[in-house]
Amino acid sequence: MATLREIRSRITGVKNTQKITNAMKMVAAAKLRRAQEGILAARPYARKISQLLRHVVTKVDPSLHPLFAPREVHGILYVVVTADRGLCGAFNANIAKAAEHEMRTTAADFMKEGKVRLVTVGKKGFEYFGKRGYSLFSKHVGIFGSLEFQRARGIVDEVTAGYLKGEFDRVVLVYNEFKSVIQQRIVVEQLLPIPPEELAPEKSHVQVDYIYEPSSREIIDALVPKHLNFQLWRVLLESNAAEQGARMSAMDNATENAKDIIKGLSLSFNNARQAAITKELLEIVGGAEALKKAG
Repeated sequence: MATLREIRSRITGVKNTQKITNAMKMVAAAKLRRAQEGILAARPYARKISQLLRHVVTKVDPSLHPLFAPREVHGILYVVVTADRGLCGAFNANIAKAAEHEMRTTAADFMKEGKVRLVTVGKKGFEYFGKRGYSLFSKHVGIFGSLEFQRARGIVDEVTAGYLKGEFDRVVLVYNEFKSVIQQRIVVEQLLPIPPEELAPEKSHVQVDYIYEPSSREIIDALVPKHLNFQLWRVLLESNAAEQGARMSAMDNATENAKDIIKGLSLSFNNARQAAITKELLEIVGGAEALKKAG
């Protein structure tokens, strides 16, 4: 049975842990609020550039553009977005397992031929896939500490260059989409070639016949990189918000669990102290009785 000193020491340790988890919960809540504000601020631009791209594409044949034209697939690149840090529940494990499942099912034949490569965004994804011998096209770690649009643009430039060189023929994003503090949704979506459904005109939107200068084709050439940059930027914002929500929830659960452990340890401490007091009283009474008999 544990001594009073040991139980007291455990209570102190759990209380210190509880303070840390509670502080991490508050920090995650503040970061989540900023991440949500970033997503809300980005949505108007996303809607407008998507609407403009849909309209311009109706003026030209999209299959003539190398990033629109479908081609025979000989290799696939997966861009897997995880976090740089842990302590966020099953956030990283779920996305890694989902990406692995996707590769072993949808891209099983390419996996056997060694024609599946990875771009890992986030330290946890790099550690997971690096240790398992996956072919890495590139890695990006430490970007969520100070999330900037330039990092998204750099990744898109890198991926687009590889796609145009023919190093792979399809690019797929795997990430956690933010739904709420307690819910994230794993999304698997194609980035390249740009899916036809992204170019379909909106039925509810009234088409206006704009005059484009210098030409529709040149405008498409300028719009496509902006569209891709922003798509990945949105993915990073979504993943960052989902990570903070998952960490906030995990730290809240840890804080509550610590409270339950402290309650149990306090009960054990009181029982042990009561037993020690009872033992001392019995010894005193026993000693007094012995003295009476001796007298």
